[in-house]
Amino acid sequence: MATTKKYWKSTAQLQDDNEIIQSLEQNEFASPIPTDEFLGNDEAMESSGTSRRDFLKYVGFSTAAASLAACEGPVINSVPYVNQPERIIPGMANYYATTIANGYDFASVLIKTREGRPIKVENNKDAAFRGSASARAHASVLSLYDTNRLQYPTANGEQVEWSQLDRQVKEKLAGVAGKEIAILSRTFASPTYNKVISKFKEAYPTTTITIYDTVSEDAALDAFNAKYGVRALTDYDFTDAVSIVSVGADFVGDWQGGGFNKGYGQSRVPKNGKMSQHIQFESNMSLSGANADRRFPVTPTEQKHIIAALYSKIVGGPSPKLSDKLSKAVEQAAISLKRAGSKAVVLCGLPSMEAQLLTLEINDALASSIADVKAPIMTRQGNRKAVNGLVSRMNAGQVGVVIFADVDPVYSYDDNDAFAKALTKVSTKISLATRADATAVKSDYVAATPHYLEAWGDTEIKKGYVYLTQPTINTLFDTRQAEDSLLVWAGSTSSYSDLVKETASANGASWNQSLHDGFYAYSGPVVEEGEVDAPVSSTVSAASALSKLSAAKQPSDYELVLYTKAGLGDGTMANNPWLQELPDPITRTTWDNYVTISQKDAESLGIENYNVANGALDGSYVNVTVNGKTEKLPALIQPGQAPGTIGVALGYGKKEAIQEEMQTGVNAYPFYKDGLNVQSASVALADGIHEFACTQLQNTMMGRDIIRETDLATYKTGNKDEFNPMPEVSLNHIETPVTSPDVDLWESFDRSVGHHFNMSIDLNACTGCGACVIACHAENNVPVVGKTEVRKSRDMHWLRIDRYYSSTESFEGDESKKDGFEGLFGDNGSLGGFGELEIPADNPQVAFQPVMCQHCNHAPCETVCPVAASSHGRQGQNHMAYNRCVGTRYCANNCPYKVRRFNWFLYNGNDEFDYHMNNDLGRMVINPDVTVRSRGVMEKCSLCIQMTQMTILEAKKDGRPVKDGEFATACSNACSDGAITFGDINDKDSEIFKVKQQDRMYHLLEEVGTEPNVMYQVKVRNV
Repeated sequence: MATTKKYWKSTAQLQDDNEIIQSLEQNEFASPIPTDEFLGNDEAMESSGTSRRDFLKYVGFSTAAASLAACEGPVINSVPYVNQPERIIPGMANYYATTIANGYDFASVLIKTREGRPIKVENNKDAAFRGSASARAHASVLSLYDTNRLQYPTANGEQVEWSQLDRQVKEKLAGVAGKEIAILSRTFASPTYNKVISKFKEAYPTTTITIYDTVSEDAALDAFNAKYGVRALTDYDFTDAVSIVSVGADFVGDWQGGGFNKGYGQSRVPKNGKMSQHIQFESNMSLSGANADRRFPVTPTEQKHIIAALYSKIVGGPSPKLSDKLSKAVEQAAISLKRAGSKAVVLCGLPSMEAQLLTLEINDALASSIADVKAPIMTRQGNRKAVNGLVSRMNAGQVGVVIFADVDPVYSYDDNDAFAKALTKVSTKISLATRADATAVKSDYVAATPHYLEAWGDTEIKKGYVYLTQPTINTLFDTRQAEDSLLVWAGSTSSYSDLVKETASANGASWNQSLHDGFYAYSGPVVEEGEVDAPVSSTVSAASALSKLSAAKQPSDYELVLYTKAGLGDGTMANNPWLQELPDPITRTTWDNYVTISQKDAESLGIENYNVANGALDGSYVNVTVNGKTEKLPALIQPGQAPGTIGVALGYGKKEAIQEEMQTGVNAYPFYKDGLNVQSASVALADGIHEFACTQLQNTMMGRDIIRETDLATYKTGNKDEFNPMPEVSLNHIETPVTSPDVDLWESFDRSVGHHFNMSIDLNACTGCGACVIACHAENNVPVVGKTEVRKSRDMHWLRIDRYYSSTESFEGDESKKDGFEGLFGDNGSLGGFGELEIPADNPQVAFQPVMCQHCNHAPCETVCPVAASSHGRQGQNHMAYNRCVGTRYCANNCPYKVRRFNWFLYNGNDEFDYHMNNDLGRMVINPDVTVRSRGVMEKCSLCIQMTQMTILEAKKDGRPVKDGEFATACSNACSDGAITFGDINDKDSEIFKVKQQDRMYHLLEEVGTEPNVMYQVKVRNV
């Protein structure tokens, strides 16, 4: 049957008497325009020369003309080419395949350039693996035009020429007198970088290499090394998965580098009555938990017991004692895994080698085809113990020169004070960095490195698959690649780009074809059990691992779980305003990190979250202490957080080379002791109130049928009226489907001629990752407004991803029980009875719903615009003529979907909004095909009309019809999950036409009669 669940966006919405929330739900803008000040004041109106009648008359035309004149944009003169570059055609985009590999994010991508400048990141759909760009990868193009990047090399803080820097560095390297030359680098996973290091070692034999991952995976690497003899990570392809059990692994998010969304999204779409079943055990509410069919909030200690219990049930051995509830959950998970057999997989995110080793053994026993250990992931190779050893050697004075290659340990090392102190005992510090970060500031020599879009490189993301990086623009500043600097200092005459080409040729790849594709495969050796590529770090047996996990004890304090957000990740791109303003998929909070805590623990500590008069969210501060280090952070009450645990995001709190507006949050790396993301912590209420910039309360469902979901059993019956009923309205007291022409108040038009665009969003495939939001930002020049404006509900996102919580069951049972209470005591007494009622915040289910302009064929916005700025196109798109709009906001008031954004200010070129859009360098990212809007106009999704028209023109130029799959929008291109389908509904062979015929298809608020061109697919849960 159709769902009867109650949906909510925050715990405040569960308070029936909360007037602020009720006001916020009813009003798009909590701070109304003070019209009474100039229209309702009789004295003011009488003293003026303008009557109300005159005012309304002027609004019709004169004010429009006056407003257009007043808001007229500045004249910008274009200078034509004297000699046009051979490969550049003005107005036409070029695409280049390259790879983002910054030590945390690794992906093969396409870069769109216009007139020689990169402006957009796209997925590389031809890549065999890792061809999907995350939200951070999409935003990385903006970091290219960051004025805070290093623009030249420095020596002792002074700008120098490269020749001068090279001479001084060579002298220092030659004068180490037998001491160690230590290179501390991120994971490059590059075969050519390894050649560079070999050349450097030949020149300087005392060189040592230590790999430092800011967010480490030591436990998983050690376990894989112990079993297979290679320091790597298991790869996963969830496309054919039947049963997925995850214990503390946010594999839909950033776990082990991410990139698993594509296969996971495909497995979640019901096909022939089948779909994967996903069971999640975790502490923090993560993207994986939010997408799971069944989610169990448990502490990290309980997760150790769960891994041990799963091992016992799948492989064999003694099982730890679990609570009745957990024992039942583990039993269900084990049954699901055994039933699925080789199509089952277990994932583990615990920082425990024992837990990781047992997970490998479980998958081995299942003969899992989902887990690939033959060609593993190579993008995490750090060793925290080796880093700690380097710090000890620096303290002992054994290191003469230390070279930092694209790492910032003074910011991210867990004991950064000790690291900084150890640095003082090293005579020469050299930093190869893109910005003057905390480590570069303390270095004697800083060799400025370029952005990856200006560089060459290769990366073995997956064993046997090498992905190429190529420059898409000449270097903007006086920078040089880290690899080229090392070659120069080693006395080599080779250039790094030549070595990259040599490596590809040596592996039997065609250079031109590989550069075109962005990758090449080579027949390297696969990993076999017992094969040794690196020294095995441990010989822990499965039996001893099982015993240790089973004996794990719950600490007396809270268990802190450190995690990374979809926006900032490890903090590498903290100076990127697109990412700072990207709402967290779960909390819907921007510009912040915070302590996530359960409602139960918040009440015991006296923590409060509440909404102020304008609807913005405020909350208490807490002091969190880990290993004697205390930080003051705001506390956010998070539904689904396991009691006894708290969560804090890494990657915030950067100061050096970070614009003041982006210096947000608190640095949580001091809590990251030994690279372990689970720590024992104490929490105490602190003074002060924090102001959150949160978007979770706007645009609520208000009791309407917006999210639709059902269970797989109901869906398999095929009775559409049961799980996806068509809304009905009363016509002459007869219930009539809203699609009937008899109840249509609009005159219909023939839309069968030419193209007619539709978009479908599959709620099963959407994981809420946010990549589409950033892609929309880049394609459509969407402005960033900052924390203050977000608190006023003035975010400008054209595309938002609404996150809805719901009870796991219907609320009807609770309501009937509540209505039956009599008195205080007894079986029906309210004293104690309310405590038995379900608490929705304990473990809610989550649904994500991307919402943009629905491009209604019967658009309410079009009928109320006094200047015809909003109109409908023949191809189904709802247009906005910005030079007509006078900002009445009538269209926003009349839009039932609340998808229009009002430009309160001039965001471009405005020092009040310094988010890379008020300087010439930052404005290089602007897409010239899309207008940059000025203040006082409405703006919204256009279904990327510039992209659809370019596709039509390209086909017309070639003298052919447009092929299915060619039409695309920024969001549909960015969605690696396959959740967004776009195309021409008049093409009866197109994918969009087939999707529209499915039983799961429905429109938002269909009963309103707007006839949207955007449709949704009912969410099906495999429970």
